[in-house]
Amino acid sequence: MTSDLAFIGLATVLLLGAMSPGPSFLLVARLAVAQSRGQGLAAALGMGIGAGIFALAALIGLQSLLTAVPALYVGIKLLGGAYLVYLAVLIWRGAKQPLAMTEGPTPAKSGQRAFLIALGTQLSNPKTAIAYTGIFAAFLPQGAELGTGLEVLALVLAVEIGWYAVVALLLSSPTPRAIYLRGKTGIDRAVGAALGFLGVKLLLSVRD
Repeated sequence: MTSDLAFIGLATVLLLGAMSPGPSFLLVARLAVAQSRGQGLAAALGMGIGAGIFALAALIGLQSLLTAVPALYVGIKLLGGAYLVYLAVLIWRGAKQPLAMTEGPTPAKSGQRAFLIALGTQLSNPKTAIAYTGIFAAFLPQGAELGTGLEVLALVLAVEIGWYAVVALLLSSPTPRAIYLRGKTGIDRAVGAALGFLGVKLLLSVRD
């Protein structure tokens, strides 16, 4: 078990990282506003699971593997960048399409789709695993026990799911939805352009 001070410091850094703007925030925000609260919450779960996968990878030493096999790192970055560009194109092309708002429970298929899109978005950038490696190295003792690793993994899931659930709950309320509906075309194109920029940036980073 890590000390209380280290645990608080780790939780703070993880929360600040989750709150930083990026494709994950853009996607959850858009799903919550444009689709439904249920889809926003499903996306929040997808983001949390994706973060948990990267955290687990960091705990078992993914950074060493990526360093030893540079082609693997390049391949993951290419796939991630291409995925973000693909999402950007879909959102941009659908910007002018009218949106039919539905009330009531989110259909299972819609929730599953939101979950998978969010999971893919979270896993699109392998730098997240490397960032976790650095964070864990700073806050966890060397040779940490299995129990400590499980606690850290649970903390990552709680922080990521909790933050994006708050985003989904806030942005699925009537006022943000009304604002979105009035400016849907421009907002969707802005989101699409931002995701496309981040995807292209990730693709170009392969040359670094």
